[in-house]
Amino acid sequence: MLNEGDTAPDVTLATPEGGTLTLSELRGSPLVLYFYPKDDTSGCTAEAQDFSRLKAAFDMANTGILGVSRNSAADHSRFIAKYDLKIPLATDSDGAVCEAFGTWVEKSMYGRKYMGIDRATFLIDKDGRIARIWRKVKVPGHADEVLRAAETLQASLGEPRHS
Repeated sequence: MLNEGDTAPDVTLATPEGGTLTLSELRGSPLVLYFYPKDDTSGCTAEAQDFSRLKAAFDMANTGILGVSRNSAADHSRFIAKYDLKIPLATDSDGAVCEAFGTWVEKSMYGRKYMGIDRATFLIDKDGRIARIWRKVKVPGHADEVLRAAETLQASLGEPRHS
C-alpha cells in the first residue's frame, strides 16, 4: 500500500488518442491522479465534471489532472465528448496501474462480491512523490478539497502561480 511521501510508481497508461504516457513524463509540476470505477455512471460523471469545472484553477496552481479507469480509449473518447470534459482520461486496460496504486479492491454490492476500482485520488508533487492520498472518496466537494491541497502544495514550493 502506498503512503504519503512515497515515490509514485512509474506506470504507463493508454490515452484516448491511441498513445501512451508514463507518470515520469509528467514530472516537473504536480499532478492529480484520480481513479474512478466507470465512465458515464452518476458518481464518476459528477467527479469528472467537478474536476473539469475546476481545471482553470488547477492550471493556476500549475497542477495537472489525469483520470484513470479500466474503460477503453473509445469509451473515454465518448465520455469526454458527451459531457464536454476538460480533463484528460487514461486507460488502465490490464489493471496494472490500479494494482500499483492499491485501488483494485474487492467490493460488495447487493451481497455480491467482485473486484473493482476503489475511488481514490493521489496528489503527486513535481518530483514524483505522493503529497496527499484520498481513499474511499465521496464525490461531493472532493475536487474542491483536492484543489485546496494543490494550491497549498504550490504555495509551499514558493513558485509563482501560472495565469
